Amino acid sequence: MDLIVPDWIGAPDNVRAISTTRIGGVSLAPYHDGTTTEHGLNTATHVGDNPDHVLRNRIILRSRLPVEPVWLNQVHGSTVIDAVQVNGIPDADAGMTTGRRIVCVVQTADCLPVLFCDKAGRTVAAAHAGWRGLAAGILEHTVQKMRSSGADAILAWMGPAIGPDHFEVGEDVLDAFESRGFRVQEAFRSRAGQPGKYLADIYALAREALGKVGVNQVSGGGFCTVADFRRFYSFRRDGVTGRMASLIWLE
Repeated sequence: MDLIVPDWIGAPDNVRAISTTRIGGVSLAPYHDGTTTEHGLNTATHVGDNPDHVLRNRIILRSRLPVEPVWLNQVHGSTVIDAVQVNGIPDADAGMTTGRRIVCVVQTADCLPVLFCDKAGRTVAAAHAGWRGLAAGILEHTVQKMRSSGADAILAWMGPAIGPDHFEVGEDVLDAFESRGFRVQEAFRSRAGQPGKYLADIYALAREALGKVGVNQVSGGGFCTVADFRRFYSFRRDGVTGRMASLIWLE
């Protein structure tokens, strides 16, 4: 597997976190690894991939984890669950835990995965932040849930997402953030000759949302799922495609 390990500074030694790429599994095209027509590490069961291949990919991923992750049915909302109390697969876009060896996970293929920990090593969380979730406050709700569970100073890491040169959106997206007080002039660029079309910076929007709740130590954000075909799945680029997983837990 080609795994990304967060480069955050100050994370405690008992925090473990990884983000997968499309490389290292058994899925076939169009869920492949980007260099051949096979070997894709798609972890999603809902995208049309062969269920046996998805299961084998999850087994491959599971070999790097202490337990099976707490999978979510992501709905582009703002619900955050306590992963200790989960039965089944809940409708939610973030999971948080203070328990040891409980793996929080989100899946993405252009939306932004954000991993969190506190500096004391007591709390971790994973959030799925597409533009709808960002506008609905998923990151702020995750931070609030962590703090209500005893988290102190919180760190965040932004995993692979669609980059600011490829995320074309309309007036509705800009309006959704402007209505919530975001500095849209810093996160949206008008497209020349295309009235009502913008290029949005999902990383800048996430940093602003986190800053509003006092999370200023934020790392990551240097990826683009659309531009890097060989490493990342991208729904915007390919339509039918797989999903990457971003995972975090306490040892």
